[in-house]
Amino acid sequence: MAYEYPGDGSLDYYPCRYGMSRALFRGPRRDLDRPYVVTLGGTETYGKFVPEPYPALIESATGLRIVNMGYVNAGLDLYLKDPDVLSTAARARLAVVQIVGAQNLSNRFYSVHARRNDRFLHASGALRSLFPEVDFTEFSFTRHMLSALHAASTDRFEVLAEDLRAAWVSRMKALLSALRGKTVLLWLANTPPPPPGRRADLSHDPLLIDSEMIAALRPLAAQYVEVVASPAARLCGTQGMAFAPLDALAAQGVPGPAVHRQIADHLGPELLRLF
Repeated sequence: MAYEYPGDGSLDYYPCRYGMSRALFRGPRRDLDRPYVVTLGGTETYGKFVPEPYPALIESATGLRIVNMGYVNAGLDLYLKDPDVLSTAARARLAVVQIVGAQNLSNRFYSVHARRNDRFLHASGALRSLFPEVDFTEFSFTRHMLSALHAASTDRFEVLAEDLRAAWVSRMKALLSALRGKTVLLWLANTPPPPPGRRADLSHDPLLIDSEMIAALRPLAAQYVEVVASPAARLCGTQGMAFAPLDALAAQGVPGPAVHRQIADHLGPELLRLF
């Protein structure tokens, strides 16, 4: 995610690869010869528009070597379907796994791009039968598609949502089992995890995740850390962020430096204890 012209106010993310993977992660690239902590997750862990995201803040504060393998709009397929990415994560002494939404993974209803998991590829026959009135050629991104399907029928959407939730739990269990070191589940959001049994709400991230799904995973992790952005941190908005003028709207939709400091303050001591 490097920008061609850093002088326009945007960041240079020093993109790097690990192993033979084609996925570009935020750099500078870390030496993997010494014990390290790996952070897996989406846009928040990557730290888009943030000069020092929480992995960098924790590294500076604790001295732990942190390999930031967050990826913009990542789903679980990025980590499970790329052998080099999974191998790098599996070799970590300690892994932080951000709880990402359930929309960006391939399932029995639709397929997503192997690396850019937010990219919708095609609908299965099952999804076309469930929503025969929908033209799926209109969609390039999973969120756009899900919003349209939800608007078409909230009842039929629940069939899809339940399948996504089940696929997400299964995929998360597979990922946690593949990581050989200790693991920390990390919830990052503006609100706590919602209770189960509620109809799908597409206005809150991580999308389609509830407390029951997280409870099913907690026995597989050494620790669960829940960080709900404080009102004070959220009020700071884009203060301290770096972005080009055209990215101003996008920057308002991701956590700013104040939220990243809050995450680091909560998570750092736990990583030191477990490492």
